[in-house]
Amino acid sequence: MRFAIPRFLLLAMVFGLPASASAQSLSQFIGMWSDPPATPEGQACFPEFCTDVLLSRLNALLDDPANDKRKFEDLVDEARKYEQDTYIAPHLTAEALKTFPLSEAEDPGFLQCEPWGAARQIFGPHQLEIRQRGAGVIEMHYGEWDAKRTVYVDPRKAPKQAKPSRMGVSNARVEGDELVIETKEIAANWANYLALHSDQLTIVERYARSKDGKVLYLTATFTDPVTLKEPIVLKKVWRWAPTSKIAPYKDCQLPTGLVSKGR
Repeated sequence: MRFAIPRFLLLAMVFGLPASASAQSLSQFIGMWSDPPATPEGQACFPEFCTDVLLSRLNALLDDPANDKRKFEDLVDEARKYEQDTYIAPHLTAEALKTFPLSEAEDPGFLQCEPWGAARQIFGPHQLEIRQRGAGVIEMHYGEWDAKRTVYVDPRKAPKQAKPSRMGVSNARVEGDELVIETKEIAANWANYLALHSDQLTIVERYARSKDGKVLYLTATFTDPVTLKEPIVLKKVWRWAPTSKIAPYKDCQLPTGLVSKGR
């Protein structure tokens, strides 16, 4: 006699997790996410990141009748400037403020076709695919740079005494209905709050789905004793997009017009 095995039990075996609600919750996040939901918050949070400060300011601007004829993009730009001045900058240390805000003309991703580190990549402006990659391991696959990040659901699989690297070392767990990923050992690089970060940066990502399952929310807490006076919280949002595909990253156009092979 053959017995059907519930999907969450299969996932428990694949991911090396106990056959419990945690394994069942983890299955919610597997798949392709792309493009923002068609809401003001979705449009404001998708291209890079947002914060509660930006969203509060944007909502105030949208509610003001004086802005009825202004373009939505202009209101987002104003809210982002407010966010930068009142939330991002005050969190930065004197050392970080020396180069804040960073000039896009000095971006190594633009100048040398250097792939992004984890602090920027998790907010990349394209797709995010979360997929299983063996027992106790998942992979975050990003449309920007066609980048891949290994995440260890089973901490025993994680490398021991790893040196700082572009993507760092990521360990995951399920807390209730959230997928929580903690990343350390990230090599110093550009951060997505327009400043540099040190190799002491720690990122805690919390992923949650909307009640209808069609939207994925990210809340990421950055802690860095070198560049941040206190932790900073950044957010992003995607929508469920099972038919979306990530195109291979082949070439990178340098500013000089020369072509450099990517990755």
